[in-house]
Amino acid sequence: MGSVSDRVARQPLHMDKKAFGRMKRGKLKPEGKIDLHGMTADQAHGALTGFILRAHGEGKRLVLVITGKGKIRRDEGPIPTRRGVLKHQVPQWFALPPLKACILQVAEAHIRHGGTGAYYVYLRR
Repeated sequence: MGSVSDRVARQPLHMDKKAFGRMKRGKLKPEGKIDLHGMTADQAHGALTGFILRAHGEGKRLVLVITGKGKIRRDEGPIPTRRGVLKHQVPQWFALPPLKACILQVAEAHIRHGGTGAYYVYLRR
């Protein structure tokens, strides 16, 4: 099944190859960002959906979605919980309506924009 970043990295390229390269190198400046740190999955899903739909409606092309990398817990307890719930859920939300219709490409952010704790989201026109 592979990790989330593997699945994001394996997506077919839907945007201009040159622009994608610039985005991956951190050379494109995001026109907006949302930080989902500390939110529950339900809160984050609502906030993310509103943010992406607004950004798309405003004609923005590149936004940054910060999920964080997830906390490392010392006590896993009897039921192991996945580290970085939002990091794993957010890419799944991108692939579902209504967000899917607004998004052209998703990629892990360059280190200057949050690295593995953030995603670039390139929106459709």
